Amino acid sequence: MAADPALTSDVIGLTKVAPFSRRGFMTASAAVTAGYTLAAGPVRAEVITTDTSGLNAGDAKVKVADGEMPVYFARPASASNPPVVLVAMEIFGLHQYIKDVTRRLAKLGVLAVAPDYYFRKGTDLTKISEIKDLLPIVNAKPDAELLSDLDATVAWAKSQGGDTSRLGIVGFCRGGRNVWEYAAHNAGLKAGVAFYGPLIDPPNPVWPKSPTQLAPDMKAPVLGLYGEADTGIPVASVEAMKAALAEHKKTAEFKIYPGAPHGFHADYRPSYRQEAAEDAWAQMQAWFKKYGVLS
Repeated sequence: MAADPALTSDVIGLTKVAPFSRRGFMTASAAVTAGYTLAAGPVRAEVITTDTSGLNAGDAKVKVADGEMPVYFARPASASNPPVVLVAMEIFGLHQYIKDVTRRLAKLGVLAVAPDYYFRKGTDLTKISEIKDLLPIVNAKPDAELLSDLDATVAWAKSQGGDTSRLGIVGFCRGGRNVWEYAAHNAGLKAGVAFYGPLIDPPNPVWPKSPTQLAPDMKAPVLGLYGEADTGIPVASVEAMKAALAEHKKTAEFKIYPGAPHGFHADYRPSYRQEAAEDAWAQMQAWFKKYGVLS
């Protein structure tokens, strides 16, 4: 049977997770109360929760070309000019996992900002429970608009006292793809880290070039963190990206985690793999230190 063309590689990886026991998962109502999305499937009871002690964190609005975009931010309460890290979310909206990741980054000393770049549809993506209802919304997001939204987020972070000369970006699933796209767009970016971001896009008129096609245009070093057992992003596509970047003498590194599925860092999903997730987080920190985002 041919794959549904609307099913991008990040979604294929999500929908083919190995069987799991329902024990150890929240009820749907508990997951919603805790602020998680339902479209990604069952939510683990043992999610990682990062407090706001020593942080300023909350919601804000960022001026974009056609309105105001909601963002979630977190920063150290004591830092006057912290580096800035953008958090590019998955397709599920600005839910609790992405907010927690933003706080984890702030604990490392940065002003971390997660923009809700799907806000224009007027729908709270975290409240949609079926992937099939999400896809038409997120697949209609033009790359030009996305890049403009990310630029606006950087400008906002600078206006809040963030040091955008030490700018990084980290993203997960579709957000990982967006890391590659942004690294080809912004010459002011110091470094990017893509967690299992799709490298080849299905045909879509609003996505002119996939990450692999943008290999010659990369303007910042990117670390790619991928799962060997990701059913939507085969290792061969990661190797092809690595070769394309090497051919154009671009700085990038890849780590492929044996046996890890798509979404191995997402501690709220059955796909979570603690060992791979913890190592990947350490690799991210080392990468940001190496390229001057983290001191």
